[in-house]
Amino acid sequence: MLYKIKDCFSVIEMPELLSPAGDFSSLMAALRSGADAVYIGLEGCNMRARADNFRVSEVAEAVERAHDHGSRLYVCTNTALRDDDVERLKNIFPELHSAGVDAVIASDLAAVDLAAECGLDVHVSVQANITNTRTLTILRDMGVSRAILSRELSLREIAGIASASPVEVEVFVHGALCTAISGRCYLSSYLYGRSANCGDCLQPCRKSWRLVSEDGEFDLEVSASEAVRSYLLSPADLCMIEHIPELVDAGVHALKIEGRGRPADYVATVTGVYREALDRYLSGEWRFEERWLSELRKVFNRGFSTGFYFSEPENGSSGNISEYIKEDIGEVVNYYRKVGAARLRLWRPLRVGDEVIIQGKTTGALIQRVKSLQIEGESVEVAEGGEVGLLVEDRVRPGDLVYRRVKRPDS
Repeated sequence: MLYKIKDCFSVIEMPELLSPAGDFSSLMAALRSGADAVYIGLEGCNMRARADNFRVSEVAEAVERAHDHGSRLYVCTNTALRDDDVERLKNIFPELHSAGVDAVIASDLAAVDLAAECGLDVHVSVQANITNTRTLTILRDMGVSRAILSRELSLREIAGIASASPVEVEVFVHGALCTAISGRCYLSSYLYGRSANCGDCLQPCRKSWRLVSEDGEFDLEVSASEAVRSYLLSPADLCMIEHIPELVDAGVHALKIEGRGRPADYVATVTGVYREALDRYLSGEWRFEERWLSELRKVFNRGFSTGFYFSEPENGSSGNISEYIKEDIGEVVNYYRKVGAARLRLWRPLRVGDEVIIQGKTTGALIQRVKSLQIEGESVEVAEGGEVGLLVEDRVRPGDLVYRRVKRPDS
């Protein structure tokens, strides 16, 4: 959905910022960080089977939380479907409609047809690998209101499609890239019996591989510059934070962040950075901030690239290269609203100046520096363990988990 914002000279169309959520903590992290919409997976029929996902009975609560924040909620049902799956969706879609979901994301035409038949707004998944406007016209006639374009399109091609599309178009701007077209890969199924096309990929592509032709003519482990490329099948993550102006000017309706398998602090960090960047551009005072990249590098990443937007991406990531890790150090015991403080139970040390992450189903992810610690009413610089008071910048809840963000030992 595009929002029109007027400045002194023109009308700027603002694309929707769409964030992922694998559980309620991530949902709240996205909403509190400025997501216009959040997409979640439905247990048993989405492309992140190993994420926590949401049960049908939890969708109404998720919708209520999103709407309370003025945001929309989309539900993914985008795996390859067998006849039994289609029968199941016949029962599920009316429940989603009653729950008030704003759209379902589907790739199988049976799911598209069923959802439209139930009166649901339908977005077609990137799994459908849409690369042309004629397909979009066909989908519009089936009742589709939006399509997520293939990741293999260039920015120029996307702009051309957006200008002629009869439906809204959405594109991915951040997160994991797959070595297979639109994620249609058999490697996990072949090696582990776990199908990527049913959302159960174990990502063997992220391992170190060596590929040498039998006659020795081709050795893909070594590049032309003699550099070793052992992560042949693992592309670096997509990151388009430096290219917000080009994305907005291309006329797309939604910018999508990948990551329903990522924790709440990842969702909060990435959503917050893209929210700030989008708002900066739409204020008419665009200036790229290096600190945005610094923040994005603090959470899980395999290094960054611009994917297919400007050229074909190079493979060569080596797993998570973030310089920081999360250390599980405690939990919230109580929250005192009047003084803006929490009582924590620690099982690892915490110091003034440390960066902490407090995550929970309702809290989302609160990320802040430790400014003050108290033990039995006395200020301390270090708490080695046990119960301690912490000034917090927002409300937290008993049972929330507490992490300390620390530099990776080998960074």
